Amino acid sequence: MSDNLHPEGQNPMSAEELEAAAAANQSQLEAELAELKAKNAELADQYLRAKAEVENARRRADDEVAKARKFGVESFAESLLPVIDSLDAALAIQNASPEQLREGSDATLRQLVSALERNKVVAINPAAGDKFDPHHHQAISAVPAAQDPNTVVAVLQKGYAIAERVLRPALVTVAAPK
Repeated sequence: MSDNLHPEGQNPMSAEELEAAAAANQSQLEAELAELKAKNAELADQYLRAKAEVENARRRADDEVAKARKFGVESFAESLLPVIDSLDAALAIQNASPEQLREGSDATLRQLVSALERNKVVAINPAAGDKFDPHHHQAISAVPAAQDPNTVVAVLQKGYAIAERVLRPALVTVAAPK
């Protein structure tokens, strides 16, 4: 006799009952398989959508970087246009007096400095006696002076920085050690 017991553990299962139990088990497994296949298809779809979304975001970011590179100086160029207009107007005056030329040059220089400052370009112009800073100054020579050593004696040429980054250091002479 077989060791197949009825689910209640009392009577042995008949062949029909075994077949029915196997069929029920198989249909349950098929249902689980169908559910897992559906879940797998859903996850695969979500993955593909997420992958496409990431690719689109990367493409948009690349486009924005390209536009920033291409048009990044647009604001700066716009702020320089009044300077060009002032220079054109000055050159259009036929018999300008030296005073008029000087006044126009001063006004144009103020416009240029203002345009640079609006675009975060600032002058590096240390005062006499300021401590020498090799990150912002370039020493051309050391000269004997009555002030502390390694301090700025004179500025030969202003330097410029843009947003904390030195474009050109200020050319200075420094006090020599005593």
